[in-house]
Amino acid sequence: MICLDIMMPEMDGHQALKEIRALEEGTGVVSPHGAKIVMTTAVDDMKSVFAAYSGLCDGYLTKPIRKPKLLEELHKLGLIT
Repeated sequence: MICLDIMMPEMDGHQALKEIRALEEGTGVVSPHGAKIVMTTAVDDMKSVFAAYSGLCDGYLTKPIRKPKLLEELHKLGLIT
């Protein structure tokens, strides 16, 4: 699992997501077998949410992240039971 923030110093989360998915594709890893990527960010506008899911993120949590929401997301992704 990878948690990405949209607002990062040298590369924003959308670009990082795009590059991770491109690396996976280049090595023959395709969804749903790739890394589980959850955007964990303070950015909650619909444009950013849509862009993240269009970039094939697996989940989107807004900060502050509450433990019950995180556990729900991990369960939904099949990372915990």
